[in-house]
Amino acid sequence: MWGKNKRKDIAKSHNVPFETLISSKTSMEGDIQFSGGLHIDGLIKGTIRSTDDQEAVVRISDIGEIDGDVIAPHIIINGTVYGDVYASKHVELAENASVKGNVYYNLIEMAMGAEVNGNLVHQKQPSPEDQVVGDKENASDAVALKAVASQGE
Repeated sequence: MWGKNKRKDIAKSHNVPFETLISSKTSMEGDIQFSGGLHIDGLIKGTIRSTDDQEAVVRISDIGEIDGDVIAPHIIINGTVYGDVYASKHVELAENASVKGNVYYNLIEMAMGAEVNGNLVHQKQPSPEDQVVGDKENASDAVALKAVASQGE
């Protein structure tokens, strides 16, 4: 029932090929915007964001490391993320996954051994404001303005 051989890979179930590969011998600094499939074995310091592709998948292997936020419809983590994770459709935290930040998800799958040092926040449909993570100061200002506006009503 729960055996590994019965486990389905989200990328295979959506027929998404991984066109982009960040190899284990690669480290880069800066934001990445992608569509389709992105597989990460290396180190990235920056935000990873999918385009409007609703079937985009980012997969972080057990040797992959991200120092920044990850934003995509489908996210598979088996490595380390130092930042927030925003999965509008599905997030899978494999047994070696380590997230030092909050995980915003619609559906979540978490294997024994995965760790999250932050909050798990369920959202049926993340709003665009939840996706604004590149500029957290402006996002917090927007929330403060909404609070002030609602008090005036």
